[in-house]
Amino acid sequence: QYFFGNEDRVGIQDFVLLDAHNSETAFLDNLKKRFTEDLIYTYIGTLLISVNPYKELDIYTKKQMDLYMGVNFFELPPHIYALADNVYHTMLSEANNNFILISGESGAGKTEASKKILQYYAVSCPSSTLMDTVRDRMLMSNPVLEAFGNAKTMKNDNSSRFGKYMDIQFDYAVGGHILSYLLEKSRVVHQNHGERNFHIFYQLVEGGEEDLLRHLGLEKDTKHYSYLVQGECSNVSSINDKDDWKTVKNALSVIDFDANDIEHLFGIIASVLHLGNVHFDGDTKGYATLNTNAALRWVSKLLEIHVLVLHEALTFRKIEAKSEEVLSPFTVDHAIYARDALAKAIYGRAFTWLVNRINESLENRRKTVIGLLDIYGFEVFSVNSFEQFCINYCNEKLQQLFIQLTLKAEQEEYEAEGIGWEPVQFFNNKIICDLVEEKHRGIISVLDEECMRPGDATDLTFLDKLEEKMGNHPHFVTHKLANKKTRKSLERGDFRLLHYAGEVTYCVVGFIDKNNDLLYKNIKDVIRMSKNPIIQQCFPATEGDSRRRPETVATQFKNSLLRLTEILTAKEAWYVRCLKSNDNKQPGKFDEVLVRHQVKYLGLMEHLRVRRAGFAYRRRYEVFLKRYKALCPATWPHWKGVPADGVEKLVQHLGYQPDEYKMGKTKIFIRYARTLFATEDAFEMCKHELGKQKRTQKRHFKFLSCIVTTKIETCWRGVQARKEKDRRAWAVKIIKQFIKGYITRREAKTTDNSEYLAFVRQSYLNRLKNNLPTTVLDKTTWLTPPPVMTEVFRNILRQLHTRMMVRKYVRGITPQKKAQLQQKVVTSGIFKGKKDSYPSSVAVPFVDTRINEQDINMRVLQTIRHERIKYSVPVVKYDRNGFKPRPRQLILTQAAVYLVEEAKIKQRVDYVSLKGGVHISTLRDYNFLLSEGDMVLQCDHLFEALTKLAMIANKQNNIKVVQGSIKFEIQTGKEGGVDFSTGQEPMIYKGKNGHLMVVSDYFRISA
Repeated sequence: QYFFGNEDRVGIQDFVLLDAHNSETAFLDNLKKRFTEDLIYTYIGTLLISVNPYKELDIYTKKQMDLYMGVNFFELPPHIYALADNVYHTMLSEANNNFILISGESGAGKTEASKKILQYYAVSCPSSTLMDTVRDRMLMSNPVLEAFGNAKTMKNDNSSRFGKYMDIQFDYAVGGHILSYLLEKSRVVHQNHGERNFHIFYQLVEGGEEDLLRHLGLEKDTKHYSYLVQGECSNVSSINDKDDWKTVKNALSVIDFDANDIEHLFGIIASVLHLGNVHFDGDTKGYATLNTNAALRWVSKLLEIHVLVLHEALTFRKIEAKSEEVLSPFTVDHAIYARDALAKAIYGRAFTWLVNRINESLENRRKTVIGLLDIYGFEVFSVNSFEQFCINYCNEKLQQLFIQLTLKAEQEEYEAEGIGWEPVQFFNNKIICDLVEEKHRGIISVLDEECMRPGDATDLTFLDKLEEKMGNHPHFVTHKLANKKTRKSLERGDFRLLHYAGEVTYCVVGFIDKNNDLLYKNIKDVIRMSKNPIIQQCFPATEGDSRRRPETVATQFKNSLLRLTEILTAKEAWYVRCLKSNDNKQPGKFDEVLVRHQVKYLGLMEHLRVRRAGFAYRRRYEVFLKRYKALCPATWPHWKGVPADGVEKLVQHLGYQPDEYKMGKTKIFIRYARTLFATEDAFEMCKHELGKQKRTQKRHFKFLSCIVTTKIETCWRGVQARKEKDRRAWAVKIIKQFIKGYITRREAKTTDNSEYLAFVRQSYLNRLKNNLPTTVLDKTTWLTPPPVMTEVFRNILRQLHTRMMVRKYVRGITPQKKAQLQQKVVTSGIFKGKKDSYPSSVAVPFVDTRINEQDINMRVLQTIRHERIKYSVPVVKYDRNGFKPRPRQLILTQAAVYLVEEAKIKQRVDYVSLKGGVHISTLRDYNFLLSEGDMVLQCDHLFEALTKLAMIANKQNNIKVVQGSIKFEIQTGKEGGVDFSTGQEPMIYKGKNGHLMVVSDYFRISA
């Protein structure tokens, strides 16, 4: 169906062709008429309006995509695929960058529109393995970013709580790059009634596997987490958190996140939930204390920060006074603020890391790009805070850019075509943008000054400063400045801005804190101690060195908007305006009041006025002539001259008046929609006559086709018969040769049997390929070769395959496995053939350490902090007098062996002085004697511990396996000993001779 086909009978497809283009009522009637017939898309020139139907429509199939590929923009009914395709081909033909701005209020369908565009490019662009991989990652970035950046609000169950700009890169391959703006971090710690936190928290708790939740310390119930219950709507009928969890996990793997990245990322998400469960009580002085350490311990484990250090950071503030640092205890309110600030900072920076990580997987050396801006729409709630102020300021800037680019594009087109340009009157919202962003005088500057000034700055003092500086501004009013009538609708803590879309009242409560978004310096220092790799990237060590105050949130947002504006003005603009049909998400319902409000604040009537300021319709001569040439005998069926001359002939034949059209350099401009409609009606009548002529020609062509087809068929059959004769002759020759070769197969190679022998060799190699030995040790599965295969040839094959298997095995050894093997080689050199229990330990892998640093006393760690701990293991020490067993920790550092009892270091032996060595028995016991220090020790991981000691101290030759007894000196002149024997049950006791008696059993396995 062409642009003016049957679809156009339902309203007007392009508002530019609407006769009553200044009437808002006519505009809405046309929208409603099309919406009731499920026609949700309508144009204003190249701008696309999309009305959310709140139901699935069968207009996004692969067949629909194919229909719109490479088709002229206005040739088919309005569709988002038509816009996407036109942008893509404009980019290719003009070799310049473009962007698509998708706007509308929350719940209007912006995110879905951006998905449809991405899906279209994924299907329509050229394909290869690399490009398919990048496309999959680009598509899968959507569910990941939605999980971490979207949430249920009062107006939308899947509202984007951040702005997203994506560059889709096109060259020999496809790539992408994402920029994010103003994530609503406050949602992490607070949600209004009827709203939820970010989706990922609920997906993790409801959909996470039992093992994962156990590892993260989470329970499968959102009611257990303070950060998830404030909105009192954890379960939403339109959201399936369990299914979404599976989608997100699959998407992360497609985007090439490895298992460690995913584990650490979910560890961070879980740590935020546990932080929310860290509750404070006040002591007698009003200072904050923790009522339980359970939640904090999980935060400590997941962020890999020592729990005591974390405890101190959340209950004390470090104040620098000259050269000293003083710890000042928090009140309960300050502690809660510090906890929430930490949770917001962790989540916000993790989100930024996630976006950057996705960008790494999408990057490509870009040549030309199509930008896709999906950003929050204008928001008006019952209570509007700092977030709505920033969002609506963003919409003001984009509206300003929208009008500027639209007027600029119109003016440039008129000038390029040599058509006189008439200036268009429009509302310039620069006055509102200046009110917000002007240097030293704007609302953001006043807010920053109030945040940075010394003294008690509050939200109300900020409001006082606004009233002082903005008192006479026509677009600003407060309770104090308002007249009596307006004052009734304003609270004392409110201010109201008259935006281009209408009035919005903002409550100043929270403006100062949200703009500061401060994280205390000592908490930053603590979080930088984390060993979680993602946290280390989010909080780099270099960040803490600067004493300069960081930019406020509003200033950061203003600067990022300015950068975004610079990016967009360097590209050609295209627009998608999304509208909500109703507030109840009810299919088929068209709320005229709601839609009228959106039409106003999206500036659609303004845009239509700009497009209709001169000529309603313009088309390239070639396109216009191709469609309507049948209406003029001089141009039908083929015009052989210049297209412009053909169009001139055509319009003169149709009787166009001079004031109805203008001829540009490459396009015809038609002033009135009625002129075009009259032309289209004439074309519809002409089509029927052309159809009759075409059917007559088709019948004549069919008759000729039958004659030609019969002749071609006869010739073709002759060719095929001759080919078949030659094929059979060749087959007879080959079969004879094969039989003769088989008869003479045992004779010397001749021309008769050479082909057969080659076939035998090839057949053997094919069978051998599928029956090769799979390991070096397999000596039995080699197939018996035929006699034609010589002995030398067979041996060479076998050697080559063996060498290949050896090389493959060696290359498959990981660094971890190599380290294991190296340790096992050292163990073998020391114990093989000497210690009875050695064979049973070979298959048991060694570990890096048996005691985590968190389980070693802090005083001990501080004492040996200058030495790096290489290995630690629990042991039992037997006293020299009486042989009483004592549990101890054996710690191996770079320089010495330590024997530790809780917070005390009982003994230290330098490796240099370890000359007497280590003595062990040949039996199955697990005792050894450390000569320097006369320590008699028992260790369940004997081979592992002594191997580590031998390798760290480089004392392989000092470990001695002895038979019978081991002697040692109890004190000067007095000897003790350890006697070894075997028995049914292992036991250790003091013998009558005063020695330590060690009885080992016969079967026991240990590392």
